[in-house]
Amino acid sequence: MNAPAKLIHEILPVGWLACNCSIVGDPETREALVIDPGDDADEILQVLCRHNLQAKYIVVTHAHIDHVGGLARLKEATGAPVLMHPDDHWLYRNVEMQAALIGMPAPRLTAVDQPLRAGDQLCWGKNLCAHVLHTPGHTPGSLSLYLPDPEKMLFAGDTLFAGSIGRTDLWGGSYEAILRSIHSQLLGLEDATRVYPGHGPSTTIGEERRRNPFLQGL
Repeated sequence: MNAPAKLIHEILPVGWLACNCSIVGDPETREALVIDPGDDADEILQVLCRHNLQAKYIVVTHAHIDHVGGLARLKEATGAPVLMHPDDHWLYRNVEMQAALIGMPAPRLTAVDQPLRAGDQLCWGKNLCAHVLHTPGHTPGSLSLYLPDPEKMLFAGDTLFAGSIGRTDLWGGSYEAILRSIHSQLLGLEDATRVYPGHGPSTTIGEERRRNPFLQGL
């Protein structure tokens, strides 16, 4: 009996802040989820083409400029809807303000097609479903996506990093809220859960529970 085909997962550090764009594809149906296309949309499209994948959804974990720069181009090329938590719509609409503050050109905007809220399930492919976790703190509308099968994977955006947490000194950030989000939404996951942050290397829930200096005593 043949073993089931392995989940397709590629991570592209895109843009000048090296935002981790994740492409998660079903090897049978070739449907894919694209998470945080922060820039370099043509490179993302090349990965989709190489694996013969069709983007079903484009998900934004939060609306900082380094996570949304490739949205318009990717949506135009794939026709996939853009999904975002409503609490970050104001931040997305003010991307020109973000660009001015960091001295870079503002990306083109596109419509946000569907809201994502706590408790939603996002399904694609034959049997891939991600649980939507609302994890405010880095921004009010920050999301994390938990995929329990076939592997335990958490796409944490800029909420939890290897050895750190997201900064909270930007628009709508809250140190108390991000710690509450991590404690109530993320640390209850199994230690073996692989965490894919919005920047930097992957880690596990168990590793962060044991060693992350911001989480000691939570």
